[in-house]
Amino acid sequence: MEHTYLVKGMTCQHCAAAVTEEISDLSGVTAVDVDVESGRVVVQSDSPLDTVAVAAAVTEAGYELAR
Repeated sequence: MEHTYLVKGMTCQHCAAAVTEEISDLSGVTAVDVDVESGRVVVQSDSPLDTVAVAAAVTEAGYELAR
């Protein structure tokens, strides 16, 4: 399954790496692709993802999931 999110506050590849690491730790996630310029994060997973869990992972990385 593919899920697309918008993350606010990312400015560099370090930001992308932090978001990727936190989201990758979520159960079922198989791949994460981050575009820093647009803030777009595309997540591949084996099953549906809980948006609250994704938001928590993004917050843990130091950024904000756009609503």
